Amino acid sequence: MRVGIVDYNMGNLASVKNAFNKIGVDAEVVGDASKIKNYDKLILPGVGAFGDAVLHLKERNLDESIKEFVKSGKYLLGVCLGMQLLFDKSYEFGENKGLGFIEGEVVYFDKTKIGDRKIPHMGWNKLFNANSPLFKGLNNPYLYFVHSLHVVCDEKYVIGKSIYGYEFVSAVNKDNIFGFQPHPEKSHNEGLKILRNFVEL
Repeated sequence: MRVGIVDYNMGNLASVKNAFNKIGVDAEVVGDASKIKNYDKLILPGVGAFGDAVLHLKERNLDESIKEFVKSGKYLLGVCLGMQLLFDKSYEFGENKGLGFIEGEVVYFDKTKIGDRKIPHMGWNKLFNANSPLFKGLNNPYLYFVHSLHVVCDEKYVIGKSIYGYEFVSAVNKDNIFGFQPHPEKSHNEGLKILRNFVEL
């Protein structure tokens, strides 16, 4: 089992790699577009701005390599910004086009609905999970979040929701593509369990 962690200069790669080490998986950081196809599972991490992320992916031709990987039927997991990139577009600092794997868009939290809560949404929060192989052995886990925007998409893709003033989508799945808004790699045992379940798909 070869797990690749996509390096496009926008992710906390060390913490993701360390999380896989803790579950006994020697995941490899990969920034060479030509090598993406060699992996069995792929992680698309991400911290920072959506527009910058798309630019970095395109500069390295990683966007096309990831699309070919997904077409092959192998499993992709997007985390935090990596999850947001799976969608059609984001409204962070203007409108930016995403990878378009899942129909939907990324929007800022509605400040009129979150009361005195701060943006970004940062810290531990419950993820109310639907039935999915990624939640095997888990029930509404507490996971670690850091984000100012969230996904809006059709309910048929939603496998998890969380509440921050109002309900928002925090986990998605379409075919062989999964996305998590929280950081499993920073979420202790419950987050590691999610990564283990992904490896075992």
